[in-house]
Amino acid sequence: MAELKFIVETSARHVHVTDATLKTLFGADAELTVKKMLSQPGQFASGQKVTVVGPKGQLACSILGPTRKADQVELSLSDARAIGVVVPVRESGDTKGSAPVKLVGPCGEVELAEGAIAAKRHIHMTPADAEAFGVTNGEIVNVKVSGTGRETIFGDTVIRVHETYALAMHIDTDECNAACAAGTIYGEIVK
Repeated sequence: MAELKFIVETSARHVHVTDATLKTLFGADAELTVKKMLSQPGQFASGQKVTVVGPKGQLACSILGPTRKADQVELSLSDARAIGVVVPVRESGDTKGSAPVKLVGPCGEVELAEGAIAAKRHIHMTPADAEAFGVTNGEIVNVKVSGTGRETIFGDTVIRVHETYALAMHIDTDECNAACAAGTIYGEIVK
């Protein structure tokens, strides 16, 4: 049987916003513009950026589209430390009780009482991919990334299965740097 591998992509710090937040930050007629399509179908890096402000500093962050039902800020742990916030490591969408930050755009500001997280590393799969890999939605696996000069095994990697996903693993910039995983890198699930 051939080795089953998947691309490992670095997800840099970014922000997801609601329609209401977008309009507060960029004006009543604001719409996200596509700068670059991402690997997950329908997802894109927009041309809009915001400033994420914490107690000790601020960072420029791209907004990913399309807009969502809830605001969310995804930072690496190093990013969070730089602006003075303590973020939990969570799956995307799990922001209850997470770190507060302020978003600043050219037309306004939004104070988020919660919403800043470090995204838990994960692998997007279709149901057919999950079957081929012998895994299920929500399962936690270990992933070996090699050929980088710093072979690394990432534990605590969550499997996320949905029919609209494209096969790819997402890690943050801290994890990318630790594994020297820049460029086109592949991972494999190890037992």
